[in-house]
Amino acid sequence: MKYIEIKTKDPHFNLAMEEYLLTSCKPEEEYFLLWQNSSSIIIGKHQNTLEEVNARYVEENDIHVVRRMSGGGAVYHDLGNLNYSFIIGNGQQDIFDFKKFALPIAELLQLHGVDAEISGRNDMTIAGKKFSGNAQFMRNRNLLHHGTLLFDSDLSRLEAALNVSGDKIVSKGIKSVRSRVTNIREHLAEPMDIDEFWQKLAAYIASRNDSWEPASLSEEDLAAINRLADEKYRQWEWK
Repeated sequence: MKYIEIKTKDPHFNLAMEEYLLTSCKPEEEYFLLWQNSSSIIIGKHQNTLEEVNARYVEENDIHVVRRMSGGGAVYHDLGNLNYSFIIGNGQQDIFDFKKFALPIAELLQLHGVDAEISGRNDMTIAGKKFSGNAQFMRNRNLLHHGTLLFDSDLSRLEAALNVSGDKIVSKGIKSVRSRVTNIREHLAEPMDIDEFWQKLAAYIASRNDSWEPASLSEEDLAAINRLADEKYRQWEWK
């Protein structure tokens, strides 16, 4: 498994990077990525952008809005949130098993005193509150599984930036977005910042993979990803 640690915080580049690696991934290849975005709302492939965001708040607070390849709901990213991605080449078995990808993260948190649980099909929770949303996307039989990890995000900005539809409030009895989510940091047995958590997560995934190999993007890769970001992810039509 190739591990790539992404330092850019540009959501357009980072989402283009996922697509580029997914498309070019060979059957025997696997990638694990850790990355962050500056303040952003990442929209699911099939969502109506204007219905999901508080447009005035987003504009006034310089929050990026970018559409991703995978389905699912809108999520808020900032530098208190850590994103992870698994990219798996085609021909491998059981790749649609959500728990296969979520379980190592839950296990790591449990080692640090956090009662993390895999909840439903796409979420991970602590005491019933969501800290991770996940989605999957397949292209050419290659699989992308990616998720968010709320570690120390600004939950007031999260709540203000996202809209919750009236239908959802009625059907699920939702009082607010903020009342349903939590940060990992609040539940740790010992203090830790997000950089420490980043390194512990990378080390834990490495310990479970005999073929672990730190890797980097070539200049050719970077140029191709930037082209894709410009031609797709930064375009109004895609957003």
